[in-house]
Amino acid sequence: MYRIMVVDDEDNILRALKRVLASQTDWELELYNDPAQALAHSQAQVFDAVITDYSMPEVDGIELLQQFRELQPDTIRILLTGVVEIETLISAINEAGAFRFIPKPWEDEQLVESIREGLRFRDVLVENKMLAQKVRDQQEQLRSLGAES
Repeated sequence: MYRIMVVDDEDNILRALKRVLASQTDWELELYNDPAQALAHSQAQVFDAVITDYSMPEVDGIELLQQFRELQPDTIRILLTGVVEIETLISAINEAGAFRFIPKPWEDEQLVESIREGLRFRDVLVENKMLAQKVRDQQEQLRSLGAES
């Protein structure tokens, strides 16, 4: 089961996203219309993906994703926006480590597939981190055995 956070200040967009994403039986959704509330909750709950609107009052989507990246670096970050400017794209990728940038209005199938791709990518990253740690642990054990000899 994947935990996915969706953040948008417009309730009608949240309802539309819920309608599209709730059909995925292996996804547990949490929806927020307040970015500050979403960030506060992310300090207590781990998410596999976060999808946020770019244009929101007080905290924009890039800022939200930047903060989320600091709190949960393994979480896949996706930015939704009706604003398509090259500066926004570059900021989303460079500053927030966004996995995807999806324009509004979105295609339902494209959105779902982008999230699925992100979750697969996340799974590989997490597995690689675990394997790398296992190799480091085994190397340390070998060094310890060599020192005892």
